Amino acid sequence: QVQLVESGGGLVQVGGSLRLSCAASGRTFSNYPMAWFRQAPGKEREFVGFVSRGGIDTYYADSVKGRFTISRENAKNTVYLQLNSLKPEDTAVYYCATRKSGSNVPKTTTRDYDYWGQGTQVTVSS
Repeated sequence: QVQLVESGGGLVQVGGSLRLSCAASGRTFSNYPMAWFRQAPGKEREFVGFVSRGGIDTYYADSVKGRFTISRENAKNTVYLQLNSLKPEDTAVYYCATRKSGSNVPKTTTRDYDYWGQGTQVTVSS
């Protein structure tokens, strides 16, 4: 049973930073790529970033490129999302996700992911 548990969300001012964490369990973490998505009120869940199995390759949505950084620590079964230069439009529930497949091809749609965490709220105040 794959389980993903996010943490690190909170309330931050415009221009501030947060680091989100996602702890995974239930299978060999290093064999699978990871991703972050977010969902704002009244909007569909959208892709944020992807990291390959070994953490070498990353891929980002244009809206966060240069501000957010995804990384992973396989020894700790954890993936991170560093959020910098936050804007009000970054306010959302942030979810980590992974796939049944171990393929390192970046995937950016929700239907490509099989396991999801419960989410952590990020609120950016202006």
